Amino acid sequence: MSAATSDRLLVLEATPPRLLSVSLDGDSMDVLVDGLGGTPDGIAIDYIGRHIYWTNMGEDWSRPDGFIERVDFNGANRMAVIPKGATFTAKQMQVDADAGLIYWCDREGMRVMRARLDGSDITVLVQTGSTDEERADERRHCVGIAIDRTGRRMFWTQKGPPNGGQGRILSAPLELPEGMSPAARTDITVVFDNLPEPIDLEWEEDSSTLYWTDRGDPPQGNTLNRCRFAGSSPGTPEILLSGLAEGIGLALDSARERAFVSDLGGNIRLAALDGPNQPRVIRSGLGPLTGIVLWRPATA
Repeated sequence: MSAATSDRLLVLEATPPRLLSVSLDGDSMDVLVDGLGGTPDGIAIDYIGRHIYWTNMGEDWSRPDGFIERVDFNGANRMAVIPKGATFTAKQMQVDADAGLIYWCDREGMRVMRARLDGSDITVLVQTGSTDEERADERRHCVGIAIDRTGRRMFWTQKGPPNGGQGRILSAPLELPEGMSPAARTDITVVFDNLPEPIDLEWEEDSSTLYWTDRGDPPQGNTLNRCRFAGSSPGTPEILLSGLAEGIGLALDSARERAFVSDLGGNIRLAALDGPNQPRVIRSGLGPLTGIVLWRPATA
C-alpha cells in the first residue's frame, strides 16, 4: 500500500472478515488485513495521520461488542481505537482528519457517535432509543453517515425494517446544542421519509450533493441515489443505478464523475455520475461486501 502509485479501492468483506485492496478496473486484488473477526462494516481514510479506520459490528448484535480499529497505510500496527463495550454495532464511519475526529453510526445502539482520532472523548450526538423494546424497532437503527464540513452538518440514515418502506435520511448540526440531550434534540430535520431501506451515505462538497445506497425492494430499492441541495433544501432524488444485490457501500470518484458501489452479493460496480450511465460489474464472486472507499496514493 505505501508503495502504491495508482488509485485503489479498499473494500471490507464480511465473510471471511478481511480488508481488501482492489484495482479500479477490478483486475487485481490483494488482502491488506486478514482475520478481522466479527462483521466489519464501515471504512474511512485519514490522509494526515496516514491511517485506515474501519468499524466492526462484533459477534453478538444484541449487546455492545462492536469496535473500531485502524492500521497504518502499509497494513502494519493494527490497533483498537474504540474498544468493545463502547459501541453496540458500529456501522458506516467518516473521518474528519482536519478536525481530528471520527464519526460513526451505531445501529443497535440507536446512536450517532463521535470521538477523537485516538478514540478518546467518545460523544453521543444523537440517541433514538435506549431500551430493549426500542432496540427492536428498526426505524430507530442508525446506519449510514455523511459529513458536510462546510455546512457544519451531518446526515444519517435510519433504515427501518427490511424492505419496509419506512427508512429515513435525517440531518442535524455537527455540534450538540449546549444543555440539550442527544435523545431530545430539537434541531433534527427529516430530509427524506418512506424510503425502502437506505444504508450508506456520501456528501460531495463541490456540488452540494448527497449520495446514498438503498438495499430495499425495487424499483426504489437496490439502488444508488443522489440529491442536490440548495443550501438546506434538498432537490428531487435521482436514481443513478439499479439492480444491486443488496447495495451497501459507495465510494465517489468525483474527479472522474463516477462511483463504485459494493453489495452483499459480493459485487463491486462502477457507475457514471454524468451523462449516459452504462454501469458494469468490475469484480464479482466475493463474499458479502460492506464498506468501500477510494484510496489515492498521490494524496498521501
